Amino acid sequence: MSIARMQKVLIASYSTEAADVLEALQSSGMMQIHDAERAIVSKEWPELHTEKEKPKQIEELSAKIDAAVEFLAQYAPKRSLTQALAPRAVVSEENYTSTVRGDAAMKMLEQCTELSGKLAKQRDSQEQLNSQLAMLLPWQELDINLSDLENFEKGAVILGLIPTKNFIAAQEKIKEFKAAIETAGKKDGHISCVVIGLKENAAEIYKALRSVEFEAVNLSQFKGTPAELIKNAQKQLDETQQRIAELQEQARQMSKDRLQIGMLADYYKNLLGREQTRLAVPETEQTVLFEGWVKKHDLKKIKNILSGFSGTSISLISPAEDEEIPVHIENSRILKPFEVITRMYGMPQYVEVDPTILLAPFFAIFFALCLGDAGAGLILIAISAFFIKKLQGDKSLLYLLAICGVLTIGTGAMTGGWFGSGLREVAIAHNIKWLSGFIDRTMWFDPLKDPMKFFAIAVGLGYFQIMLGLLIGFIDCMRRKEYAAAVFDKLVWLLLINSFALFGAAKMGHIPAAIGSGAIKFAILPAVGILLFSQREGGWGGRIGMGSYQLFSSVFYLGYILSYLRLMALGISSAGVAMAINEIAKTATKLPYVGLVVAGVILVFGHIFLTTASSALGSFVHTMRLQFVEYFPKFLVGGGKEFAPLSKQYKYVYIKDDHQSSKK
Repeated sequence: MSIARMQKVLIASYSTEAADVLEALQSSGMMQIHDAERAIVSKEWPELHTEKEKPKQIEELSAKIDAAVEFLAQYAPKRSLTQALAPRAVVSEENYTSTVRGDAAMKMLEQCTELSGKLAKQRDSQEQLNSQLAMLLPWQELDINLSDLENFEKGAVILGLIPTKNFIAAQEKIKEFKAAIETAGKKDGHISCVVIGLKENAAEIYKALRSVEFEAVNLSQFKGTPAELIKNAQKQLDETQQRIAELQEQARQMSKDRLQIGMLADYYKNLLGREQTRLAVPETEQTVLFEGWVKKHDLKKIKNILSGFSGTSISLISPAEDEEIPVHIENSRILKPFEVITRMYGMPQYVEVDPTILLAPFFAIFFALCLGDAGAGLILIAISAFFIKKLQGDKSLLYLLAICGVLTIGTGAMTGGWFGSGLREVAIAHNIKWLSGFIDRTMWFDPLKDPMKFFAIAVGLGYFQIMLGLLIGFIDCMRRKEYAAAVFDKLVWLLLINSFALFGAAKMGHIPAAIGSGAIKFAILPAVGILLFSQREGGWGGRIGMGSYQLFSSVFYLGYILSYLRLMALGISSAGVAMAINEIAKTATKLPYVGLVVAGVILVFGHIFLTTASSALGSFVHTMRLQFVEYFPKFLVGGGKEFAPLSKQYKYVYIKDDHQSSKK
């Protein structure tokens, strides 16, 4: 439940075994490796160099495999919902190793590439034939060899399309040039025309035709009559389409074994990542240097891995003075789902605290108050459990929603919300006394009838969280020995705000007036501290000016606390939505014949998609906002760079070890 301690190391390996060392490090997934540009050893020893060449052969092969995967995916059977949620196949390590090292997968890759090329060629031919037919079809009634149109000694033949509405006008336009115009067919509101005139008048004829939207067509590349050409092109097109269908069927058959290509894709992606790392690190003629970070508790494991290499050693080194240390947060199983929220905000800095444990209870409780219906909590748990069981990959968000669903049952019971008041009404209507009694006993208040209790809960939680944030900030500054910041940025605000709170409580009669009077007098002390020392740089004029502004901004804390009223607003609105769904369903029961069916559909879909899904989205967003805007800034700066070790990544398979566990 903290930020993992990091250790910087330098691994020196003979070039003959450096590739094997790097593969072992990648398989362990425990070391973040710096390239030569970021490595300290490159700055200390300028004579070190890196390989300039890129792993072009592996890059090209990886790209070829990716193209094959995409090609086969087009012809693979459509996935079911279960397959869509779990797209990666679980394979044994033995199967994976034999596939990527054997010849069968590579032969299949070549066959796939060849098949893809043939299909592309046939499709190009199909496109050309379709284009050819589109040009010729308007002229199919023209009974003349198109190659003869260029052979007239004195005459000029112009082919083209003209809008039907302009045909008569075209005839009139070319009369003065003693030209004739004949129709050869129709297409999309246009008439295909053959215009014949003297060559010496061709330019004037064409100019006249353009004035009536004449579009010239050049068919000089064709030899034969249009009808013959169309027949021949159609025959070729049919043959091409038949060939495409045959090739597509081959692709469909090949797609059944596409997992082999997927294994190759994963293998070569990891190999490419390893080679890119290998070529980017500093080295001498005989030695390759891997500089980077490991978690301190993984240091022993790294040393054990490297002990199997006789020409490799590991040394602990100190980071540069201004070097940024990568951050990795580690939490228990129950808290790990809440890392989703931390990562959305951004990683804390290495010297800060991991906020996950500090936000977890607040996030879960706030979400539960916003959603506020036990029935919605049950639905949320059921949906989360379904996807946890079916979905591959990181399930942290689903576990987070399941935990929030459990707490929502509690807040729903507290406010009497079981699908609105629907479950209680059903229990009363059917005389299920134990159920109605349970709902009544667990209900503390009705948020629609007694909203002030909800108001008090929301404001109280907001006040507590903001004070806790300041206290955490104070403790963290003290831990880092930043004593001035601890006192004048955190402690003075704790004292000032709580003094005002005691004064307000005394005014409302909740505590003795003497305590309130003493608190407001005591508030002068932290107020002076804010005025004089909240700004600790520059001249006293500027410092007091900024201190005055900071002191005035104390009124903002009231706004911070009141922003927690969104917990009440969302909780009441969720209850209102559930009640509205129930009322609509009641009205639907009055429909003849289908009333009960319609009411059931309204209840099921309404409570799943409105009471639960829609309200859960709003609850998640607003609860997250309270953490990011009101809570975190009190103690967290953020902006840390996440620890990113070199590791093997798999897109298409899960590799199963001998103990039947899966790893990415």
